Amino acid sequence: MVEMALVFPLFLIVFMGTIVIGIGVFYQQQVTNAAREAARHAAIHSATAQCPTVAGVGIDPLIDPTSGTGRYYRCDAPELLDANGNPDPWGVGMTPAARNQIFGLPKSAVQVTACWSGWVDDGSGSRDAPPNGTVAGQPTHWEACQIDGQLPDANPELIGCDAGLYSRTTDTASNLSEGQGRIVANRVTAYACYVWSPPMAGFLLIPETVILRGVITEPIQRQQ
Repeated sequence: MVEMALVFPLFLIVFMGTIVIGIGVFYQQQVTNAAREAARHAAIHSATAQCPTVAGVGIDPLIDPTSGTGRYYRCDAPELLDANGNPDPWGVGMTPAARNQIFGLPKSAVQVTACWSGWVDDGSGSRDAPPNGTVAGQPTHWEACQIDGQLPDANPELIGCDAGLYSRTTDTASNLSEGQGRIVANRVTAYACYVWSPPMAGFLLIPETVILRGVITEPIQRQQ
């Protein structure tokens, strides 16, 4: 009895700690898979798709990039609303594609957002700015997007996790008017997160909540 009293609490601590860590690793994998699928969907369904996934800016993909006439409908955009009039960002493509890959945790609790980066010319008016080159004598430079004021692929731990996250993205590479040089962003970064309340929170230094984050970057075909 004395030996059990001494050993059993230690065994229980190790046993429960292993379970909690295992659940956390599994959930982290699910969140990362959600970000990966979101980035893949946005990359594939870009400006030449029938239902393009677009950034949160007012410039839509052109139907005819050569002549510059006509535009695609913002089919899968961050400003979408659901049937009840509530915000449903990227609700017909990217977000469902990401959440469909989730298993074992509430799909609706996983937040998904994305931002677009690319090479920008310095005012020549060309949409296609080559990397580290010039367009009509104008140099090009890289414009990295931000989520919640942070570079998602550099400081993901500083990005929050809430339903309004989609509205706090900065797509500088896609946010130029036609007079400033119509450019094409060539990289999409998807961010997925989940606020997890671990079992036995408050015991064994286990925090009350843990934010699990996943960030995946993909090159895309074409995105204005």
